[in-house]
Amino acid sequence: MKHNYINPKSGHYLGTEIDNKWWSRYRKNGFFARGNGEYRIDNNNFYFRRYLTKSEIVIPFKEVQEIKTGKWHSGKWAGGALVIKLLWIKNGLKLSSGFVVSKNLEETNVLIETIKKNNN
Repeated sequence: MKHNYINPKSGHYLGTEIDNKWWSRYRKNGFFARGNGEYRIDNNNFYFRRYLTKSEIVIPFKEVQEIKTGKWHSGKWAGGALVIKLLWIKNGLKLSSGFVVSKNLEETNVLIETIKKNNN
């Protein structure tokens, strides 16, 4: 089995929407607070830890239904950077979590492709 690990890199968490409604945000298990931090992936999960916190946001690839991109998420504009939106299911809820992982489009697209490969 090929391992696709990414060492922690800087990023920004924009929030998690419920049912693709920017005004309806998921608030449990550390998902509510937005902010700068570090992301990483392994073969099974996407992880994001905001700076000055100990707990990580964890999104299992097996729960990811779709990956979208855009310029804003959860009512926040990303300053022109591409936002990765992971659409996933948690406890029967349809969630969309938004992250900025790089201002470099190519680096963002490489991460998207890596997540898609691990999702299969």
